[in-house]
Amino acid sequence: MMFFLITQETKIFFLVVVFLLLSLPYNFYSLIAKLTNSIQFLIVFSFLSITAGAQEFTAEKKERVVAVEQFINPAPAVPSCHASTIVELQNGDLLAAWFAGEYEGHPDVKIWMSRRAKGTTSWSQPVVVADGFIGNEHRACYNPVLFQMPDGEVLLFYKIGRFVQDWSGWLVRSRDGGLSWSTKEPLPQGFLGPVKNKPFLADGYLLCPSSTEKGGWKIHFERYDLDAYGHFPDSTQIASHATMVGPIAAEMAHKTFEPDSLSPIGCIQPSILRLADGRLQVLCRTQNGRLATSYSSDNGRSWSTVTLTSLPNNNSGTDAITLLDGRHLLVYNPTATPLGEHNAPRTPLCVAISDDAIHWHHLLTLEDSPISEYSYPAVIQGRDGTIHITYTWRRELIRYASIRIP
Repeated sequence: MMFFLITQETKIFFLVVVFLLLSLPYNFYSLIAKLTNSIQFLIVFSFLSITAGAQEFTAEKKERVVAVEQFINPAPAVPSCHASTIVELQNGDLLAAWFAGEYEGHPDVKIWMSRRAKGTTSWSQPVVVADGFIGNEHRACYNPVLFQMPDGEVLLFYKIGRFVQDWSGWLVRSRDGGLSWSTKEPLPQGFLGPVKNKPFLADGYLLCPSSTEKGGWKIHFERYDLDAYGHFPDSTQIASHATMVGPIAAEMAHKTFEPDSLSPIGCIQPSILRLADGRLQVLCRTQNGRLATSYSSDNGRSWSTVTLTSLPNNNSGTDAITLLDGRHLLVYNPTATPLGEHNAPRTPLCVAISDDAIHWHHLLTLEDSPISEYSYPAVIQGRDGTIHITYTWRRELIRYASIRIP
């Protein structure tokens, strides 16, 4: 443990001494061979010990922050998977879901799910819980989002479509903690539910952050009024209890692939944060090389004009939460799309933290391999303070990490 106290300057000093000793004239060196051999041994031993100590310290530090890292579906039944979501149930179990099939957009893509029971460290064998069969046609499923209502009902929102621009919103429900699921039911015409990231539960309604990609990227919000018991409206009542807010106006800016022209910020997939002053804030993926933001002072009934932040974005999904202690946590690829390009590599995948949701500080790197992609994170915080993250690992697997922050 004493090596943890040795500084970088000391390490450099040892290297200089080694260099000088090895540079001495041969005849002088032969006179003190035994002595220098002993010294070199001690120096090398000390240097290796210092390096080992540094590695041990790094591992110890990471272990203190990251409790568990594992694949949810280590032996996937299908070639491709993406866009995971995670929820902690009232009994402490974790459910994770994602879409998977031959490839994104293929008609065989369905929604799969796995469970990690409270007190265990392994995930169950994934099973299909929702499909895209409409009429006589199989269509692809996209972007599931899990959420448990105050009355215990678990909702699984997802989208069905031949391609993104013709998505329709759908929903399945579970009243037994995800053990069984209802038949799928459509959301009202034009409503998609939460498009990627989890809803925000307010007093008397569920606020779903959403967006569309047809005719330009735009964010909007869907408000679903709840009854006195916190129940999400039944299929026959959804239309009369749903309100659309938006699309939200955006400032003019340069898209990375249109650097010589101005157009409204192209933004999708918002994440909702609750600020210390009571306002809501969203962070959004964009086509502009930086994350975008908007604010609401009336619990999501209206929103400020979308503006760009200083945070880089590679035109890939992010997720963020407000922690129990009031800080904010963001999971993202901290890489800006270069001018002239539509996107940038989806690596590394990092975690950042902030006191005010404006100034962010790097906390942890989850993945940094140059082999893309590590993307589309989902993040929640459990009742015990543990942070749970799922994300796409190379479009082959879904990866899970749990974090505890001092």
